[in-house]
Order: sequence, then C-alpha cells, then structure tokens
Amino acid sequence: QLQLVESGGGLVQPGGSLRLSCAASGFTLDYYTIVWFRQVPGKEREGVSCISRNGGSTNYADFVKGRFTISRDNAKSTVYLQMNNLKPEDTAIYYCAARRFDQDLCVMTRRLYDYWGQGTQVTVSS
Repeated sequence: QLQLVESGGGLVQPGGSLRLSCAASGFTLDYYTIVWFRQVPGKEREGVSCISRNGGSTNYADFVKGRFTISRDNAKSTVYLQMNNLKPEDTAIYYCAARRFDQDLCVMTRRLYDYWGQGTQVTVSS
C-alpha cells in the first residue's frame, strides 16, 4: 500500500521556523514529483512548493518565495519543507502529494496528484 506521511507541524511564533517532512512507505520516492499543498477551512487547497523526481526542478508559490525551501533525500524516501520567517497567514494544514511523471517535472496542479498524505497542522501565532 502506497502511503505518504507528513510530520513536523506544530505551533510556532511569528518569525520562527519549522521543518516539515513527507515520508513515503510502500514505494520508493525516486520516481515521483512531490508537491506541498496547504489548506485553511473555507479555502481552496493551494500549492506551496514542488520538487521534481531528481530534484533538478523546484518551484514556489509567490507567497513563500525566499522563506521556504524544498529538498529531498531519495535514499530516505523523504521530502522536506524548511519554513523560515513564518507568518500568521501561513497557518494551515500542510499536505504532501506525489505523482509519477515521465519527465523530471515540477507542477503544482492539484488535480494531477494521485497520492496524498493525511496532513500536518502548522499554526503560527504569538
């Protein structure tokens, strides 16, 4: 059974940092593009960042550029999202999603993704 498990969420003060992890089980992450999405109640799930299967391509939503960094360790079947200078508006449930593309591709279109984790809550508040 293919599973993605997010971890690393929590409560942090504005300006603080968190590192989220997305770990795969039941399959190897090597061939999969991974995207981080986030969602707050009443709003659409939005793409935050993506990384292609080889790590050669990354992309970030404008609202996190310069603050978040995505990376992957295929040997550990894990993708990370380092989040710095967090703001209250970053509060959301963060999900990772995976899809196997034929190319080393990085896109943040939600409907393309086949496998999803259960999410991890990030709360930024003083």
